[in-house]
Amino acid sequence: MSGLKGFRELMREEEGMATVEIILIVVVLVGLVILFKGQITKVVTDIFNKITTQTNKV
Repeated sequence: MSGLKGFRELMREEEGMATVEIILIVVVLVGLVILFKGQITKVVTDIFNKITTQTNKV
């Protein structure tokens, strides 16, 4: 029984680590978006402007 209990504890720890890793990835992504917000906005705006211009030609 003690072997099974140790395995269960290991699985709980692994789940906790996965959660921490996901949270860290999300924090890094949010930080990058905040850092490059101006450039991202410009790229998206340019893309939509090109789409609008090219659809008006058709």
